Amino acid sequence: MNALVPLPVLLPLCATGLSLTFGTRMQRFQRFISVAVLTAVLALSIILMITADRQGPLSVHLGDFAPPLGITLVADRLSGLMLTVSSAVTLCVLIYSIGQGMTDRDKETPVAVFHPAYLILVAGVSCTFLAGDLVNLFVSFEIMLVASFVLLTLGGTGPRMRAGSTYVIISLFSSMVFLIAIAMTYAALGTVNFAQLAERLPGLPLGVQTLIEAMLITVFAIKAAAFPVAAWLPDSYPTAPAPVTAVFAGLLTKVGVYCMMRTETLLFPGNRIGDLLMAVALASMLIGILGAVAQTDLKRLLSFTLISHIGFMVFGIGLATREAYGGAIVYVVHHITVQTTLFLVAGLIERRGGTTELTRLGGLAKAAPILAVLFFVPAMNLAGIPPLSGFIGKLGLMRAGVADGSTWAWILVTGSVLTSLLTLYVTAKVWNLAFWRAAPPGQAEAGTVLEAGDDSDDDTDEGPDGVPGTGDEGIEPVHRPAGQAVAATLHGRAVTTTSRLPRPMMAATAATIALALSFTVFAGPLTAFTDRSAVELLKRTPYIEEVLGK
Repeated sequence: MNALVPLPVLLPLCATGLSLTFGTRMQRFQRFISVAVLTAVLALSIILMITADRQGPLSVHLGDFAPPLGITLVADRLSGLMLTVSSAVTLCVLIYSIGQGMTDRDKETPVAVFHPAYLILVAGVSCTFLAGDLVNLFVSFEIMLVASFVLLTLGGTGPRMRAGSTYVIISLFSSMVFLIAIAMTYAALGTVNFAQLAERLPGLPLGVQTLIEAMLITVFAIKAAAFPVAAWLPDSYPTAPAPVTAVFAGLLTKVGVYCMMRTETLLFPGNRIGDLLMAVALASMLIGILGAVAQTDLKRLLSFTLISHIGFMVFGIGLATREAYGGAIVYVVHHITVQTTLFLVAGLIERRGGTTELTRLGGLAKAAPILAVLFFVPAMNLAGIPPLSGFIGKLGLMRAGVADGSTWAWILVTGSVLTSLLTLYVTAKVWNLAFWRAAPPGQAEAGTVLEAGDDSDDDTDEGPDGVPGTGDEGIEPVHRPAGQAVAATLHGRAVTTTSRLPRPMMAATAATIALALSFTVFAGPLTAFTDRSAVELLKRTPYIEEVLGK
């Protein structure tokens, strides 16, 4: 069974080669390869999760080189669960993107590149969850960075290039800090393998341990978009196509949270920086949700709620008890699905109403009742309305805080309640403006062609088509009605609003909702599994013994 561990990484990488070879000529084959591979990765992830739960952690040393020489991949309960949820979400988002690309009839290079880049991203995410050493974890981050930049800048529009540049600059800074931390660790201990580090780190002076821990936490906090290193996110994500934004917001930020969980339990037990983490959690919750309250654009609003709810997960890591880690894991898997769903719904709203600017939307509950349901369910889940999974995760974290009884714990419990109420207010505001009230004058009607340009684009040169800002691209001239926001497509050029939303996009969004609701239906088995995962994380011994063969 250990031989299955590398496959969630290898299959998407191999499929990338096939996709690049045949994709530009055989787009149906490209789509088939992508869907088939992600389905296989989902099946493998489920097998690994069940096996790790029944038999304990699984590991493989690539090339049969033992640590510290070889690359080690490890699958335990936590990594198996994260692999399963991320595989299911990425498969749904892929189906959504296929429906969007087919509907927009995008046949040019950006869409042909989408599938290879997306598969590389999936491979990087899988490798992160399975990485058994710091160097392999760094390589996983770089794989995700390369794929992320391609996906963020699809279509090459000005706003997307600027957002992608910001994302790359922040990511390169975090990579530099990560490399310094890896070099310090190897110089001090002669290894970067997690299991060996868990045994050797206690022998270092406390100051050196704290410095390495602080540098790693900084890197992972940037990836997770926790305050105060989250300012890049609201400007980077909203410009991307809806499926790209969805998978980034729902999944990539949780990669940082996962790494924080792994290193804080395996490498740095004892919760030396627990108070600092709880301060970060409180600031993320409150500043993030207050930022969301101030927004009138749906995508930016959701980006700020993302920052806010990262605070709930950091809250559990800061408490560092079994109950807290159990609640944090529940909240991570809940938030992956719900946040992804809400950004997919934002893409549908943009396609139906021609904008995500809430002041220019209205009447969608009557005009598109199915779309209203697709928004309402995950919105209530995000707010933590009982008995949905958001309530279950928050309740577990708050119970852990009350059981801890410290001053910081009570402050975080109070902050959690306030953040939940403000989240409910924010989702109610979106509902009232976009769905419940009457449509405002000037809202785009079905069949309106919207230009996917940007008034702030610095490119004012006219191309052969005579349209400013298009350079020499030679596309047909299209015009955006006055006051309308752009509609983000995969190609980044233009979209026609429609009263009948594409079925694949609707089905994929409904599937992510069903996945989130399954966490409520199977709340008992889920919480039992996360409790076992938390025990395994804090115990450390099963992981170390499996990797080192003791």
